Amino acid sequence: MSDIRQLALQCRDAAQQLAQLSTEERSTLLRSMADALEADADGILAANAQDLQAARDKGVGSAMLDRLALNPERLRGVADALREVAALPDPVGEVTRDYARPNGIRVQKVRVPLGVIAMIYEARPNVTADAAALCIKAGNGVILRGGSEAIHSNTTIAASLKRALREAGVADAALTLVEDLRRETMLELLQLNDIIDLAIPRGGEGLIRFVAEHARVPVIKHYKGVCHLYVDDSADLQLAVDLLIDGKTTRPAACNSLETLLVHADIAPRLLPLAAAALRERGVELRGDAASQALLPGITAATEDDYAAEYLDLILAIRIVPDMAAAIAHIQTYTSDHTEVIATGNGAHGEAFVRALRSAVVMVNASSRFSDGGELGLGAEIGISTTRLHSYGPMGLEALTVERFVVRGEGQVRHRPH
Repeated sequence: MSDIRQLALQCRDAAQQLAQLSTEERSTLLRSMADALEADADGILAANAQDLQAARDKGVGSAMLDRLALNPERLRGVADALREVAALPDPVGEVTRDYARPNGIRVQKVRVPLGVIAMIYEARPNVTADAAALCIKAGNGVILRGGSEAIHSNTTIAASLKRALREAGVADAALTLVEDLRRETMLELLQLNDIIDLAIPRGGEGLIRFVAEHARVPVIKHYKGVCHLYVDDSADLQLAVDLLIDGKTTRPAACNSLETLLVHADIAPRLLPLAAAALRERGVELRGDAASQALLPGITAATEDDYAAEYLDLILAIRIVPDMAAAIAHIQTYTSDHTEVIATGNGAHGEAFVRALRSAVVMVNASSRFSDGGELGLGAEIGISTTRLHSYGPMGLEALTVERFVVRGEGQVRHRPH
């Protein structure tokens, strides 16, 4: 038996133990894991500094470095996220339907853990803790396979979390970190459809496509985040600028950051100079169509590739459109089904925008940066699905459970023996 298969089997056994814990026992475990992270903060930050230096030496770009970096504030945020998950309502055991059939049997649909989740991710060491918290709260085991760029951070974080598991009397295989980072090992993990119940890749488009193409287990996919802001002709100018600045500049490397600004032609002469001044003040490079260039002399001409790009950087594509229908058509052409935003003072336009688009999250007069599990009240987020499966959009606890039927009777049989 291969090493990775043995690890996966041990995780499955530990997951069965987790599933039998009470809500309070799992919540107490998460609080202990948060305490362990804070107790080990110096060691975790030192390991992260080692990863960051190695990444800089390799010439890794700023977006990846931002995703990789931890600091005391971010690490406190990771620990706090575990406590927030501990405090969330437990979906396990929730009865979502309850009805009686004419023959007297009582039928319920009840949430149960998925089983074993494989997380394949790169750069973000916080995923090690976030994924563990969500999976354990929902009674699942988790197999974590991070990238080589965060190996020291991930190993140190996992060691803290596993210590908390052992101290609670739970087999620490419930949280399994794969330290063999060879591609062959990852491929073998993705073939274990008799053990792994779901794979969730988080990272660049190349990683996600690789996982989706090679897995024999179900995969939650989210290739990229090409998020749009459309400013309607009825929009409040300052509201629109605020949404734009927050969506583009607060964390440009995030998948919920804005990449394209679409502006109604009637409001463009008033909005674009204000927006451009605020964006340039924050170092944003602007690329626009001919109409935008006429209003903002000196900006770079946008290409079709620009409108399809996930920059993950301080770059924004701009297009002026004649009406909302043209904005919707542009989004439908270039969307990644992640998040779309409209700034409008017309409620009917906002509702029409929502109805017209199928993206996982649609915002009316709210920043794209709220497209996040924590901000939407899910606690820590294990991923975002732009695949229309059992979960669509930011994924929290419920997305790590499935509904099964529980039937209670009093001896009813379908066919009486002759």
